Amino acid sequence: MTIPISAGTTTDLPADFREAMAHMCAPVTVVTAMDDERPHGTTVSAVMSLSVDPLLIAVAMATTSESLSTIKRAGRFGVNVLGAHQQHIAMRFATKGDDKFAEMPWQRHNAIPRLDGSAIWLSCRLDSILPGGDHEILVGAVTEVETDSSAEPLTYHGRQFGTHTVL
Repeated sequence: MTIPISAGTTTDLPADFREAMAHMCAPVTVVTAMDDERPHGTTVSAVMSLSVDPLLIAVAMATTSESLSTIKRAGRFGVNVLGAHQQHIAMRFATKGDDKFAEMPWQRHNAIPRLDGSAIWLSCRLDSILPGGDHEILVGAVTEVETDSSAEPLTYHGRQFGTHTVL
């Protein structure tokens, strides 16, 4: 059911939408892929579990993303869900630039860059790509999962980093 917005309640719907989305708590992930011998990665908060049968994950990436182009060529990608101690990594991969992996602890794992110390690691084969406005939605078939159950995940809410607190 769609709830209509009465005329005049929103003066700038796109700005109001961005503000509302800033207040949705999201895990902080770095999505990675290899382009020949060069690793690529970008910070992404639009990641979700899609299916258990088959194992699928969805990742939304800006159509202008260099990492998106790399994933399309490579046909595989990694999802590194960062731990609360990895804010500096989230910031590093949120910027543009060629050398995000310099002096960054990582390893090549089944032809995909894997960041050391991540709370969760998913290795994915690109299954399909769906349109999503100024983003594309990558559907990845999960081929490997590792979880560090002792690591608190890094979250993003209200334009700030934090972590989940159990009540």
